[in-house]
Amino acid sequence: MTASELDLAIRGGRLVTSSGTFEADLGISNGTIVQIGRVGAAAETMDANGLLILPGGVDTHCHLDQVEPGMGYGAESFASGGRSALAGGTTSAISFIAQFPGAPLKDIVAESHKRGQRSRIDYSFHQIITDASDEAIAAIPEIVASGVRSLKVFLTYEDAHVTDREFLRVLAAARREGAMVAVHCENYDAIGWLTEALIADGKVAPKYHAWSRPKVVEREATYRAIAFSELVDQPIQVFHVSCAEVAEEIERAQRRGLKVWGETCPQYLVLTENDMDRPGFEGAKYMCSPSPREPGDADGLWEMIRRGVIDVVSSDHSAFNTTGNPGKDMNGRDAPFRDIPNGVPGVGSRMPIVFSEGVSKGRISLEQFVQITATNPARLYGLAPRKGDIAIGADADIVFWDAERTVTITNDRLQHAVDYTPYEGLKVKGWPVATLLRGQLAMRDGEILLGEGAGEFLARAPYEMAQPTGRLAHGFDASRVRP
Repeated sequence: MTASELDLAIRGGRLVTSSGTFEADLGISNGTIVQIGRVGAAAETMDANGLLILPGGVDTHCHLDQVEPGMGYGAESFASGGRSALAGGTTSAISFIAQFPGAPLKDIVAESHKRGQRSRIDYSFHQIITDASDEAIAAIPEIVASGVRSLKVFLTYEDAHVTDREFLRVLAAARREGAMVAVHCENYDAIGWLTEALIADGKVAPKYHAWSRPKVVEREATYRAIAFSELVDQPIQVFHVSCAEVAEEIERAQRRGLKVWGETCPQYLVLTENDMDRPGFEGAKYMCSPSPREPGDADGLWEMIRRGVIDVVSSDHSAFNTTGNPGKDMNGRDAPFRDIPNGVPGVGSRMPIVFSEGVSKGRISLEQFVQITATNPARLYGLAPRKGDIAIGADADIVFWDAERTVTITNDRLQHAVDYTPYEGLKVKGWPVATLLRGQLAMRDGEILLGEGAGEFLARAPYEMAQPTGRLAHGFDASRVRP
């Protein structure tokens, strides 16, 4: 190859970016997009005739190889989860560093980075804070400085929820360090009260998971999270919004000029609470939190996506096997819904489902598809401009997409480590046929071509979207005083 040659030219494709769709070729050198339009000679050429050329998906909500108590393992490793991601057109993901009693946070951070070295895709982390102790708050500056520029809190779950005061401490720490905060919004005490009543009344089957956490407990917690975000002047993203009623709280905040964003997931677009009312233990496969809602609620979410209130669709890939440990039946198949692990796999099925339900059914444009699956998540979490779009200087994370191909989703096609998919048998129109990671051919026709360790850790620097607005009640910045 001469010095003037490109490493790779992609010719004859229809490029889809966050701002437009057009016929053009791509030129790639050293893993980066260097030419768009008419490109020069290249050492290799890939023919994209008849295909869409999309930026690689960015999934900013994945539980891959999350460290468990005792330094245990979940059902999905970075290696297997990355394999599924590539098969489904996703090239970058953000997973989680846990916090739990009995292990210093620095040890969990170190173990999480060690596991990330097996990834087949590029990756980063959110730091979960479940105990906003002085020690944990003191550790946040170093964690953020290392490139983990986002914190996550839960407002529910027995072993994870933070109190209002602890939540304020996390928001204040994030404001000081310039980090984004992601929030799981459900009211812990309301869910506990309902759960106790349901079980006492003999209502223990998986379908009652939805009864224990109705829309109002998510809506209340979302309002409260936004109010605290406004009080501290700290940007937040509300994770996995399940219905339009919750999104309306976010929309009101956005109209007031607050830096509040919303995310939803495919499970809220294609599953409903009726899926948990299947015979025997089958309904457990569809349990996640917040719960899938009533038939018809997905229409409201699509409207919120079209309006830009919900501007990210992630997978919340939270993988449990049907059986075994970790498995949905780890506490027995007769366990009440309270004791069944909830979460569904989806890192490999996210983009095909969103394309099929969104673009193929005429709900959103091609450009909106790129925005919600790649561009917006990359911008929101400081991965742009390197990730999330097709642009000069961006990483050559590229997906060759057949918009006309119809596929029936099956578990083996998704290539994850989990023994089921809640989308088994779902027909989708639109499917990835090849994926590039930084210019390397990573997947072709379902075959994964990159081995473990091909992915790189994405350290995130300070960025504008995580910065406060500067609007504070009476101009007083309580985060500066550190009460």
